[in-house]
Amino acid sequence: MSNKAVIHTDLAPAAIGTYSQAVKAGNTIYMSGQIPLDPVSMTIVEGGFEAQAEQVFKNLSAVIKAAGAELSDVVKLNIYLTDLSNFPLVNEVMGRHFQQPYPARAAVGISELPKGSLIEVEGVAVLS
Repeated sequence: MSNKAVIHTDLAPAAIGTYSQAVKAGNTIYMSGQIPLDPVSMTIVEGGFEAQAEQVFKNLSAVIKAAGAELSDVVKLNIYLTDLSNFPLVNEVMGRHFQQPYPARAAVGISELPKGSLIEVEGVAVLS
């Protein structure tokens, strides 16, 4: 018997490839990268980078809640940005969704993301 469970919620975008929204293994939750797709229309939200970042963290929150956890259980985030000048806005938006102690984090500048997204975030959470 496996201690691995696939996590899915309709409150976050459906996978657009061969992956799960998240996988729970034991007390650890591995969240796939979220881009700023509206879960209903499956289109990138409008309004620029800040709106996209807000949607990404809303999507991550929906996935983590479906796994029985909260954003406060997140221990590591990897953030991918197509423009590193948006880094200060990432901090601002993330500050609306997380409180201290903040998770460990990496921010990486890359040339392109799926569907023309400006940001993608993936993470790991550990249940107490």
